[in-house]
Amino acid sequence: MKRQIGRVVIVGGGTAGWLSACVLAARLPDLSITLVEAPDIPTIGVGEGTWPTMRSTLASIGITEAEFLAECDASFKQGSRFDGWVTGEPRDSYLHPFNLPADGPMDALLAAWRSAAPDLPFAAAMTAQAQLCSRDLAPRQRFMPDYAGAANYAYHLDAGKFAALLARHATTRLGVTRIAAHVTGLERIDNRDIAAVRTQEGERIAGELFLDCTGHAALLIGGELGVGWIERSDVSFNDRALALQVPTEPGCAIASQTVGTAHEAGWIWDIALPHRRGIGCVYSSRFMDDTRADEVLRKYVARHLPEANLTALAPRKLAFATGHRAEFWHRNCISIGLSAGFIEPLEASAIVLIELSLRALAENFPASRGAMDIHMKRFNELFRYRWDRIVEFLKLHYVLSQRSEPYWVAQRDPATIPPRLAEQIQLWRDQPPSNWDFPQVDEIFSAASQQYVLYGMGFAPPANCAASPAALARLAEVREQGRALASALPTNRTYFDNLAAASTPVAVMEKTA
Repeated sequence: MKRQIGRVVIVGGGTAGWLSACVLAARLPDLSITLVEAPDIPTIGVGEGTWPTMRSTLASIGITEAEFLAECDASFKQGSRFDGWVTGEPRDSYLHPFNLPADGPMDALLAAWRSAAPDLPFAAAMTAQAQLCSRDLAPRQRFMPDYAGAANYAYHLDAGKFAALLARHATTRLGVTRIAAHVTGLERIDNRDIAAVRTQEGERIAGELFLDCTGHAALLIGGELGVGWIERSDVSFNDRALALQVPTEPGCAIASQTVGTAHEAGWIWDIALPHRRGIGCVYSSRFMDDTRADEVLRKYVARHLPEANLTALAPRKLAFATGHRAEFWHRNCISIGLSAGFIEPLEASAIVLIELSLRALAENFPASRGAMDIHMKRFNELFRYRWDRIVEFLKLHYVLSQRSEPYWVAQRDPATIPPRLAEQIQLWRDQPPSNWDFPQVDEIFSAASQQYVLYGMGFAPPANCAASPAALARLAEVREQGRALASALPTNRTYFDNLAAASTPVAVMEKTA
């Protein structure tokens, strides 16, 4: 079969659909790209956390950082902080920052940390970024080039506004065609590939490659093609969330990290944007009902945002299946985003999986149908590996907990721990996590991420570690670097207030003066 792949049809909008359109149009400008989007189906709209990969993604599709920040009501994210995950006591907190730990052999650095600064949290000893996060500081100055920073960073954002920005950019700058219609079925050809999608409005939209970006509905990959689902709720218990958007007062601090606070049967996310906080209660329906979850959420808001009008807040309930497709690429259809799967929002893996899927596709785009099966096999193997690693890394946050509630006790049941993770934990008693444990290209959660969670939660370093003069000196350099950066960088609030002032048209400023 020599048919060339020149027409891509994307079914579904939102972050997955419009990011797919932008990346493929920018990277492969010879493609004809059509996005079919139902005009009356709202997006999920609560995916507010990204990874540092988003900076290169935005740069590659031609969106400036200032435009992105302003249009998406975005803020900087330098990592995730976990409160109450170990014991639930007041001082129980650790940080998973984006900067790598100090250079050098980790066994020597661990020994230096334990001997020179045993009262300092692991992340604070290993990276200057911990000081930036503790002081709500931005990772960059405004005069720096786009997407450059003094510390590694990603973003928090308004997901609805992000999808709208991507849609405008795709259709007005990158030549993507948008069709507002409801897809109701497929046409297949003799080899069972999709030939076209048909819409309720009577249109037939043909292509050689189809992307399913229809979210949990998975209209193409699941509904029409019948690709199976692999359940992962035996490992990852959470299947519900209640989400709120809470307005904040002008001038309030903007946190530099996502905050995840453990509760009796799950955890609460807290994401600060310039004008509001996104707060949500994640929980397992096996251990908590909706009424109790609402109480836990409102109690958190009352404690952390006492000025909020609780009676005016109506949480949005989200129920989600926990798992992923048996195949992510089937025939000439690829699932991108929630149609491929979902494992709770902990550590914000959803959007980065979209980015990694698009990178793998764009850099290995099939030139013809004859090559497609080879690409499909490789893609499926790679993303099954990635989903397995996500499941294991998220589980690591739970199996190290010492909390005594039934939910947390059940999380530590050996029957719920993936065998590879159990082996890794046993190995890490003798040696710290390393790249030998995570050898793939573009590991989502590298050895450094495992180290931050492992030692942040109090896992004992190997007993045979010895501190070296070089390791002690390196940790001293981290402390000095932290002090220098803390004195040079603005707060997040100062950064975004100045950005807003600079982007305000003069006429509007005069009118409001």
